[in-house]
Amino acid sequence: MKVEQNIARLQYLLSSYKMTIDDLLPIIGEGLKKKISKENILTSQIEIGYLKRIDKFFNKGIHYYLDPKSPEISHDASIFFRKQKFDIDLNIGAKKIVNQFEEFKISLSAIAKLADIRIDRSLPIYKILDSPSQIAQEIRTLLNPTFISDKKDFLKSIISKLAEQNILVFEFVETWNKKDKANIDGFFLNPNVIVLKRQQTSFRREIFTLIHELGHYLLNEEEIEQIDYQSLARANLNKIEKWCNDFAYYFLIGDSIQEMESINIANSSNDYQFELIRKISNDTHLSQIALFTRLLFQKKMSQTDYNVVKADLEEQYRKHDHELKKQRELDKENGLPVGGSTPKPINSPLLISTIQTAFYEGVINEYEVCKRLNIKPDKLETVLQ
Repeated sequence: MKVEQNIARLQYLLSSYKMTIDDLLPIIGEGLKKKISKENILTSQIEIGYLKRIDKFFNKGIHYYLDPKSPEISHDASIFFRKQKFDIDLNIGAKKIVNQFEEFKISLSAIAKLADIRIDRSLPIYKILDSPSQIAQEIRTLLNPTFISDKKDFLKSIISKLAEQNILVFEFVETWNKKDKANIDGFFLNPNVIVLKRQQTSFRREIFTLIHELGHYLLNEEEIEQIDYQSLARANLNKIEKWCNDFAYYFLIGDSIQEMESINIANSSNDYQFELIRKISNDTHLSQIALFTRLLFQKKMSQTDYNVVKADLEEQYRKHDHELKKQRELDKENGLPVGGSTPKPINSPLLISTIQTAFYEGVINEYEVCKRLNIKPDKLETVLQ
């Protein structure tokens, strides 16, 4: 059975994902003995089976492709229309996540407008010439973050503090066995959205990513990226990334900077300052590798010694990851849920308050509340009380 599609709509989706038809064909043709050709897809009369495979990827609903009205390419619709180049070659999983949150941002903005809710920027836009250490101190004073030893609770606390400044932070969770995992840690979408990937083994990495992306917000420079702690010491890092890395370091190090500055040298003769670095890491939620990389950057550690420490930390991580995999295999053998239940994303208080107000104003219904906050109907009263 064939239906009449609006090819312009498919081409729009490909553009919004920075994809070509050649990128799409192997995805929609997976599992088929006979390959799908361009001629099968780029035609006004298309097999409904092919269209269903296309929509399985884009998830827009079959009606989307049948609409005769051609969509207009708007900079507001996607970061892929606003920016041409990124610091990482984004995979399919990453592109889907970015587009998912672009659509969420747009729909939430419409809901807020209908409910007469203003979510305007409250923090100034800084320049690359501004000192990242000085700005970090200013923002710390404004946010007044309370250190919490539990890393997840600290992350939630910072998200709440940012909500008070009209900065929306979203988190997405990927299961351990997801096929197309996004090769990103986070991104900033203009004007006020930060998105984080839940790091199952390291909330430290997620905390650093959040503050790094806050740096992008302060500079008003959009980016989609994979955070590399070792990039703290890269000489060829672009100015924006270096500024955001420095800002995140100074923001998180806080008063512990005095202990970091007290280190003159880290080498085998003083056990690479492992004990002090471990203490500072626990007191700041900066990872040990991030702190050692900072010492390398400050020339307080040689590249050779840094490589020794890095190899040791990587071996510790490898062993930890191996144990997690063993546990998943054991759970599977015993018929238990593999990897435990899927954790729920952290909801920003700003998202919750916006959805609550929109519901009370009659802009959205109970179904929409559950959908937007990713909660079950029996939990609705806890949100709307």
